[in-house]
Amino acid sequence: MSGGGQIQSLLATGKSFVDTNIIVYANDRADSAKQELSLAVTAELIRSGRGVISTQVLMEYSAVAIRKLGQSRAAITRQTIVLERLEVVGVTAELIRTGHQLAEEHSLSFWDGVIVAVAAAARCDRILSEDFDPARLYAGMAVVNPYRQA
Repeated sequence: MSGGGQIQSLLATGKSFVDTNIIVYANDRADSAKQELSLAVTAELIRSGRGVISTQVLMEYSAVAIRKLGQSRAAITRQTIVLERLEVVGVTAELIRTGHQLAEEHSLSFWDGVIVAVAAAARCDRILSEDFDPARLYAGMAVVNPYRQA
């Protein structure tokens, strides 16, 4: 998948929850194709106002950016400010409980269960991730791996 038109058609309707791996790839120069696509997807979701991210994703990105990407805290802060242009959903105690239930129901890790809970609470139509089974629905939401579309 390359080009703005293809990205717009991928994200044409409804809201999309952005998983941590999309944000990490947008900041990782190790794979330029994934970086370019991740940047384009994130930019389109910001432009359209249909992107959703959680405080959990912001924290996971920050941890990976320090540990794996070697980014400075100043760079991470700048990136977080950009990501705040997406709809940011705070993880609450209720969403954590729901995340446990969804993790059990879908055989997911606790962390992925919370991702599904937040995306469902935000009324997303899809989860953008490479970490979920794209053949399954999670709480009624499809999973789109944008890198498989390439």
